[in-house]
Amino acid sequence: MQERDIFDEKQETKSASFACPFCRERNEYDIRWMTRRKKKNAPRHLNQQDRARFDKSRDYMVRIDDQLMCKNMRCRKRFEIPSAQSVVFI
Repeated sequence: MQERDIFDEKQETKSASFACPFCRERNEYDIRWMTRRKKKNAPRHLNQQDRARFDKSRDYMVRIDDQLMCKNMRCRKRFEIPSAQSVVFI
């Protein structure tokens, strides 16, 4: 069984405020997330272990973007997203 059997996937964009570590300017950045929501009904071909796994599964989001580009025109350097979670349970 794969995760595609359990979840419906959809990309979402959420905004967050970050400060560039190079120029120290704070801006709002759009960050892409993959939202995985549990299907309403379990697929028919599941065995006992897979059905237990389906029952325990929860909705969650995975961050797609790892780096951002500074919006300051004089800086424009890339930096990693600091101290933000990469997986969030909904």
